[in-house]
Amino acid sequence: MFRNLIFDWSGTLVDDLGPVIEATNAVFARHGLAPFGREEFRRRFRLPYVDFYDEHLPGVPLGELEACFRTAFAQAKSAVTVLPHAREKLAWCAAHGIRAFVLTSMDTPAFRRQLAAFGLEGAFEATYAGVVDKREMIHRILANHCLDPAHTALVGDMIHDVETARHGGVASVAVLTGYTHPEVLALARPDLTVPDLAALRALMERSVPTPAAMGTHPPDPRIDRIHVRALHAWGLVGVPDAERAKPQELCIDLLLEPWRGFDSLADDLAATVDYHAVVLRVEEIVVARPRKLVETLALDIARQLLADFPLRAVEVGIDKFILPRTQAVGVRVRREARPRVGRSGEQGREREG
Repeated sequence: MFRNLIFDWSGTLVDDLGPVIEATNAVFARHGLAPFGREEFRRRFRLPYVDFYDEHLPGVPLGELEACFRTAFAQAKSAVTVLPHAREKLAWCAAHGIRAFVLTSMDTPAFRRQLAAFGLEGAFEATYAGVVDKREMIHRILANHCLDPAHTALVGDMIHDVETARHGGVASVAVLTGYTHPEVLALARPDLTVPDLAALRALMERSVPTPAAMGTHPPDPRIDRIHVRALHAWGLVGVPDAERAKPQELCIDLLLEPWRGFDSLADDLAATVDYHAVVLRVEEIVVARPRKLVETLALDIARQLLADFPLRAVEVGIDKFILPRTQAVGVRVRREARPRVGRSGEQGREREG
């Protein structure tokens, strides 16, 4: 279990997306640019925000942009609120001795006002605001507070947060409550993806299963699931070189267990798992490289889906049509999400047996 959590602020603990979009569009309007809608903003906005403005308003002094943004933010009609489950997560951290910090790009005076207004001053051991590039601060936070990177995670909602975690050698936890569209955020390959902080709390409360126990427990029948049946794909699989010489047909079944039950979705695709995106990702994994064992392919799919989508667990079944006098030969694996306690990045990711 993580012993230290470094939280982003906007989009992770508080919802200020509405005012930020209003303020950004005010900056754009001042310079004759068309406004962004909510979904377009979630797909295109990025940190450090100087890079974002360099793309859309090259040559305009940053100080001028920031002044316009701050004025428009203060006058925005949309409210800023604490995100659901944030207070409960912070209280849980305090009760369980989890050290909590904030690392945010938000303007420091605005952050201080929100921190006081929401009564969260005592929830954090230290806060770091007004940080344009978080990668320049992460090592200082670790050193200042003697944090072991192997037991630390950075929790955020943007690609820059994932990159910062990787830069600092800590685990990256991506939440889908904020600024970045889930499909875009998945491209950063965070170590762990959760729909909200309630799911992160539930995950940290669970005991970590041993590799020998993985896949041995039947799924809870009360959990809502998405079933993708008989996805036909073609991949290079087989022990003999001749079998891997050309693609062969595979039939793939997926049983997806999202973190949220279907009762809470409010008919919103963003609140659940996009099975179309899942299918596209599986097809990419199948053709990514040759494999001798279909078992290896099943494990690759399961692990990658857990990394890319907000899933509690996934089952992958694969049939191949290779032996005479048989309808098919198949394998099935089940894997569950669990915290990575090692350093993030390829070498430090925890491996399942």
